[in-house]
Amino acid sequence: MNQIPALIRVFSYLSVLTVGGGMAAFPEMKILTVDVHHWLNFAHLIHLYSVGQMAPGPNMMMIVSIGLWAGGTLGAIAALIAFFGPTAILAFVVAKAWRRLEKWPWRTSIQQGLAPVSIGLLLAGCSAWQRVKSPACKPQGSLLPSC
Repeated sequence: MNQIPALIRVFSYLSVLTVGGGMAAFPEMKILTVDVHHWLNFAHLIHLYSVGQMAPGPNMMMIVSIGLWAGGTLGAIAALIAFFGPTAILAFVVAKAWRRLEKWPWRTSIQQGLAPVSIGLLLAGCSAWQRVKSPACKPQGSLLPSC
């Protein structure tokens, strides 16, 4: 029960980091859950992450298991709300503001300007995955392949 406030603080903070995607917060999640709070060890975190990747739905649902491990059922609920709540509220506020600016002349320019950026980021991600999956790439003891 005394872990609930810490769970809320940790997963609210991680929620803000995941605006770019859930995996953006994984290194920080490892530091906070394994090294700082000792809720689980690295092997457990990797196991939960693997299960989250295989299960249908958002892969970051693994945070519910971390909350359950650290604080029981209330911990699982607190982690779920703390992790998904802030980004959901942020998305709602941004969508509402964007809808209000429907007649704003700069809106179309912003949308057209961000389209190539989105496509470029998508292609860069595909290129990175292709290099990681390539048999020519052999990791040299780090997470990044040496190609």
